[in-house]
Amino acid sequence: MSTTLATPAAGTASDRGTYTYIAVFSAVLYTVLLIAPVIAGKLAAQFGLTPVQLGMLFSLELGAFSLATMPAYLWLTRMNLRTATCLFTAVVIAGNLASGFIDSFALLVAARVITSLAAGSITVIILSLSGRTANPSRAFGIFVVFQLAMGALILAVFPMLYAGTGVAAIYWTLAGLAALCLFVVRCIDGEALRAPAAGSSTPGAPAAAGVPAKLPAGKFVLGMAAVLLFYVSLSGVWSFMAQLSAGAGIGLSASSTVLSIATVAGIVSALVATVLGDTPRRRLFLLGGYLGMAFSVALLFGAPGLVRFAVAAVIFKFAWTFILPYLLSSLSSLGSSKHLMNTTNLMIGTGFAIGPIVCGNLIQSSGSFSGMLTLAVVGVLASLACVMGAQRRT
Repeated sequence: MSTTLATPAAGTASDRGTYTYIAVFSAVLYTVLLIAPVIAGKLAAQFGLTPVQLGMLFSLELGAFSLATMPAYLWLTRMNLRTATCLFTAVVIAGNLASGFIDSFALLVAARVITSLAAGSITVIILSLSGRTANPSRAFGIFVVFQLAMGALILAVFPMLYAGTGVAAIYWTLAGLAALCLFVVRCIDGEALRAPAAGSSTPGAPAAAGVPAKLPAGKFVLGMAAVLLFYVSLSGVWSFMAQLSAGAGIGLSASSTVLSIATVAGIVSALVATVLGDTPRRRLFLLGGYLGMAFSVALLFGAPGLVRFAVAAVIFKFAWTFILPYLLSSLSSLGSSKHLMNTTNLMIGTGFAIGPIVCGNLIQSSGSFSGMLTLAVVGVLASLACVMGAQRRT
């Protein structure tokens, strides 16, 4: 504890800039996932897409986040981060603008993949910088909280602003938000990842706080499996929340309101996790969060009414966002590796890619949501087992 308090003040000022960068960019880049139910409904109405086509679109778009990890192994520690951020943000802006004008499903898929490749490249920077701050748990908490805050805002105003418009209005909104992100690029040190990690050769480094210098291979594999299974489950269920509620006879306006309330609950839980930070009770918090998430998915079986759907959505989002900071901090505490969080991003993107398309096929082949929900419950419990096995003994 005393070692952390002895960190120079300059590091604190640098961390504040990094936190600002993380907050602004994470709010915008992950909006597509957080409002996936809204976009899915618009796309289904505008293009007449089947569940399989919707699943494929979200799988390719969100899976591109993971593809961005592969070239990042080469450029991440060689390129100025400010320059890289400006370049990738320009692609995100152009991709969202183009998406609003496209009337071909095939071209839309191509535009969304290119946009997500650029957004995923910025996400790699965010996760890598988060692990280098004086308080990685707080950085990961900020990463989650500001994503959810933006998602809640858009879901809350959707019935009023976007009800009478096509999906283009949403994509153009995302383009404008991405342009605003350029104002915070100067908050980070462009050379941060070219230099040795803070404290890597200093006695007061994070390693001195209990992080082993060597990454345990077995725990690393379990940790990556936990992230993959976690994101397969949540992205599959969340992408089809609007269709699930419609199948149960719940109107779009009521569904949007419920999802907005659920997102606010997610913000609260992520804030709680951020305030609590690193704690000896991390295993207990993970256990409670995972069991809550599995329970919420179980509530969605059998065409739930509005009240049961609302309870399930709120618990699902609360549990998901409470788990995430502790899941990421569990991984960052495994050991010292330059590309640990980069590989974590690969698992996140792969989970995004697998979840929607598998769940879309399960829905279409069975004609119900039971197969999708069963897969999600099993995936959540399997992720719990993996993350418990990956925990370091303190």
